[in-house]
Amino acid sequence: MADQERKSGGTANRGFASMDRERQREIARKGGAAVSQNRAHMAEIGRKGGEASGTSRSQRAMQNKQAAETGSSTVENP
Repeated sequence: MADQERKSGGTANRGFASMDRERQREIARKGGAAVSQNRAHMAEIGRKGGEASGTSRSQRAMQNKQAAETGSSTVENP
């Protein structure tokens, strides 16, 4: 079955999880080195992402609360 999946274009031989352990470690090491070079910049990116994520989440919660109070349907994710 696995051989058949590989031949028919399945995902068994694609992606990070299908790589051998040493190749995964090599890629992870490169990512860690990139972050270590400019920690302040990476912290700023993370802070901005957290703010954006939290803001949209709290806005949706408020919209859903208002919709529930008025009896209309909940608001879909923007």
